[in-house]
Amino acid sequence: MSEKTKGQLLSEKLFYNSENAFKKLDAEEIAKADAYCEGYKKFLDSSKTEREAVISTEKMAREHGFVPYTFGMKVKAGDKLFYNNRGKSIFLFRIGSEPLTEGVRIAAAHIDSPRLDLKPRPLYEDSEQGFLKTHYYGGVKKYQWTAVPLALHGRVILASGDTVDIVIGEDENDPVLYINDLPPHLAQAQYQKTLSLAIEGESLNLLVGSRPYDDEEASEKIKLNILSILNEKYGITEADLISAELCAVPASKARDAGLDRSMIASYGHDDRVCAYPSVTAILDDASAGKHTVMVILADKEETGSDGNTGLKCSLLSDIIAELSNTFGVSENTVRANSKCLSADVNVAYDPNFPEVFEKRNTAFINHGVVLSKYTGARGKSGTSDASAEFLGYVRKLFDDNGVIWQIAELGKVDQGGGGTVAAYIAKRNIDVIDLGVPVISMHAPVEVIAKLDVYMTHKAVLALFAE
Repeated sequence: MSEKTKGQLLSEKLFYNSENAFKKLDAEEIAKADAYCEGYKKFLDSSKTEREAVISTEKMAREHGFVPYTFGMKVKAGDKLFYNNRGKSIFLFRIGSEPLTEGVRIAAAHIDSPRLDLKPRPLYEDSEQGFLKTHYYGGVKKYQWTAVPLALHGRVILASGDTVDIVIGEDENDPVLYINDLPPHLAQAQYQKTLSLAIEGESLNLLVGSRPYDDEEASEKIKLNILSILNEKYGITEADLISAELCAVPASKARDAGLDRSMIASYGHDDRVCAYPSVTAILDDASAGKHTVMVILADKEETGSDGNTGLKCSLLSDIIAELSNTFGVSENTVRANSKCLSADVNVAYDPNFPEVFEKRNTAFINHGVVLSKYTGARGKSGTSDASAEFLGYVRKLFDDNGVIWQIAELGKVDQGGGGTVAAYIAKRNIDVIDLGVPVISMHAPVEVIAKLDVYMTHKAVLALFAE
């Protein structure tokens, strides 16, 4: 082979090129990524709602020696703690050996995903079919949720005050729920509508029964039979559905995707694909370094992060203030010196829809974890724009620790965009940048990601924690 020319050598030195990770990793590292993702698939299957994700995370944390934290609790270097916020968000933190004034190293992800929530009074019958009315949660393409098997997950608070947790449709022996759609033979008028109007929100009704209760004198026999089944198994009455959080999610398990098994197809990658690597990073003993480290798994990101389980809540500031009081330091100093990876997904380039991407500034699957200096919409509306200094710090951190990474925006400038929790972290005077996994078909009932990108996200968060 001839020697490289001066120009070729200079190009290698000066040009930036994002490359497929398979070109950079040896077989051993690729095998590690595949093995790592087996745990991730189990997490996905056990964590289809934010409540279930908190349960799974707390179980993992306890198994690694983490104990519950309460406000006012005295802590010391080496302590491993978690704070379960109302069963719907959770904070994990390790107390480091360095003074807290050096700041906290934070990874913040969210554990809610687009879904169909039940309305407060959902159950009705019409034309001898029983239905549950829904209100979609987060940004969904409504037409994608019809004619697919769905499972019911959630919690009901009974009139007695007792709690009942429900999962129907995940076991192979369970029934599934379903949303009706028109057959093509009768869909001529539907074909003329735009995709956003072809299926309306009020038609996303879950088909739950067709067998009448065996009593000629009873009214609404289909509805009565469904309530009878729920009452017999769970003690639920119709009024109990008012004090319930029940939702429909795809009744499918995480599966390897592609004939080469390089990808995973599943519901809920956004954003559990960043939540799981963040949790495994803080559980890794390598994260027990100098700095205090923290993982935040938040709720409500898909609807704007409002509420007392979303990241607009003061809880992050409250916990930092409590820890600062314990060590007798200024919470303002702690926050000013803290660093955060806002761990949320980005859109993967899809050659089937090239018109919405600007190829030089988009993410590709298998090119590693994605850094996004900013997100937002159009003119960077609603974004936190990381400083050049902080981006430079993160670049060097990743390069020094063998993290394969890429830089990307979220589609073409005028095509739309999206937001993350980064803005709410930055509001607390904490340096923050978006980081995550590129996703194919984001917000669809089944999304696809590449295994190598999940593993690199774990390595990225671990690099921050082990600094």
